[in-house]
Amino acid sequence: MQENMAIDENTEYNEEQIQVLEGLEAVRKRPGMYIGSTSSRGLHHLVYEIVANSVDEALAGRCDKIDIVIGRDNGITITDNGSGIPVGPHPKLEIPTLEVVHTVLHAGGKFGSGAYSVSGGLHGVGASVVNALSEYMEVRVFRNQKVYRQTYERGIPTCGLEIIGDTDKTGTMTFFRPDPEIFDEIEFDFDIMLSRYREMAFLNGGIAINLTDQRHDEPITKNLCYEGGIVSFVQYMNKSKEVLFSQPIYIEGEKETSTVEISMQYNNGFSENIYTYANNIATTEGGMHLTGFKAAITKIFNEYARKYNYIKENDKNLAGEDVREGLTCVISVKLLEPQFEGQTKTKLGNSEIRGLVESIVTNSLTNFLEENPPVARIILDKCLTAARAREAARKARDLTRRKNALESTTLPGKLADCSEKDPSVCEIYIVEGDSAGGSAKQGRDRKFQAILPLWGKMLNVEKARLDKVYDNEKLMPVVTALGTGIGEDFDITKLRYDKVIIMADADVDGSHIRTLLLTFFYRYMKPLIEFGHIYIARPPLFKVSKGKQEFYAYSEKEIEKVTNEKGWDKKNCGIQRYKGLGEMSAEQLWDTTMNPESRTVLKVELEDAFSADEIFTTLMGEKVEPRKEFIQTHAKNVTNLDI
Repeated sequence: MQENMAIDENTEYNEEQIQVLEGLEAVRKRPGMYIGSTSSRGLHHLVYEIVANSVDEALAGRCDKIDIVIGRDNGITITDNGSGIPVGPHPKLEIPTLEVVHTVLHAGGKFGSGAYSVSGGLHGVGASVVNALSEYMEVRVFRNQKVYRQTYERGIPTCGLEIIGDTDKTGTMTFFRPDPEIFDEIEFDFDIMLSRYREMAFLNGGIAINLTDQRHDEPITKNLCYEGGIVSFVQYMNKSKEVLFSQPIYIEGEKETSTVEISMQYNNGFSENIYTYANNIATTEGGMHLTGFKAAITKIFNEYARKYNYIKENDKNLAGEDVREGLTCVISVKLLEPQFEGQTKTKLGNSEIRGLVESIVTNSLTNFLEENPPVARIILDKCLTAARAREAARKARDLTRRKNALESTTLPGKLADCSEKDPSVCEIYIVEGDSAGGSAKQGRDRKFQAILPLWGKMLNVEKARLDKVYDNEKLMPVVTALGTGIGEDFDITKLRYDKVIIMADADVDGSHIRTLLLTFFYRYMKPLIEFGHIYIARPPLFKVSKGKQEFYAYSEKEIEKVTNEKGWDKKNCGIQRYKGLGEMSAEQLWDTTMNPESRTVLKVELEDAFSADEIFTTLMGEKVEPRKEFIQTHAKNVTNLDI
């Protein structure tokens, strides 16, 4: 990075050094500013931007069907039955409006209170950015009983707007092929898209979103349409859980140009799952709508509990975490001009929404509890049990602190710490087994690498409350070593290592250890994942040797690649299959898995909180049937269980 920023001292800094990027040239020069990255995330964002335009048509009442097709060449076709993008001459630019929408940044019908009352797009940059980053784009508009067409290459029109036929339908069809000059790899992930557009279908009840993947011998199509909207969303999220009452609670209200929709239902689990949206955009950092909701339900349940003697006069109030234990909830607000804040611009900052949500929830939920006392009793019993468990957890935490000096310099006995004190350059390997831990301790760079060996299976936190975590001898060394605390006490500024690397054997038991640890981090230390501190080490599965030459391989395909490149006969090579980390010497472990110059580590990212929660619940939860179904569905994708 420093090399790229070097300045030639002989170059004069004057007016000629100021570049003005014309039109969509700025997008191609700095794509990350517009779509986040040129990795898989940015690639999938292109589809989202075009689909968001169709959804905006649906929100305006002009569209109820959206088709998304992944072609065999990874080209994308999106078709809706909306009113169609206007095609007449633009009054200011005097070129077809369709061309303006696709070639001019910040041009669209989403500014002010014109064609769209609310919008989930990027305020007019969506279609033009997708066009700029596409090798080829074709747009067809069905409007005025005509079919209009225009094509583009890398954002530049290759023809004028032309009429190619007659039609009795309305809508827009967009085909685009992402530009290989821009993106690292052009390969769309059907599961990522399925999760995203299922979520969008839930948030816009009654709209049909049909997703098709043509890259198979038999095309795969998923039809996503949920008349129940966010009520169906909550039911879907709770499908692998034991719910405490059958029908989710539904709350709605509006004021002037803002609307609020909330659905909530309790299950017998111990974690809260609240998903918030503003104009269909996932506000993963929360915001004013979440703040208003939390304040309202804490106040309502305490008032109800005192009114009907669930809480006695001298008892403490229920805490917010008590009333949210086991809660699955979707909060969706739509407003004219959302203000997004936070590190990733996914936090809603409109202060007026807090009061609106608080008021609507207070009125609706109070009435619901009064009208449904059996459900109210079930919820209050759950809250009171959570309060007792929280008190037990507090006592266990205090005891643990006294016993282990959690907030002092005392660290776990098995931890081999590093000498460097600056957390930003330190990393810790959480290693499965004492044997591998011993090799890792010998092979590491002691200056910046710490080693914490774990042994045996740890607690499955999906089935346990916080007080059980504090009492668990397998998990507490992890908590103590990282220094952040857990749950409500979590403080990321106290993190002692920038990278937390899980290193387990490449077998079924190792996969189980990784899943248990990831479940723990997701449920009790989620910011570690959100801010990119969790990694998974990828030790090689094979060593290929001939004479004095040695190479490491991560799959049988890589063995083939090595032997082919070297011109070796596999039969005359030494191929060692590592069954576990403990089989490697300290030097081998350093060379393959711990040396930052040569290792491969996988960063754990939280692309989609809803999907992550669904997977953890399915794999680690109480119900067996969803887990069985998951394994049967994905078994065909497994080529080597140990990889």
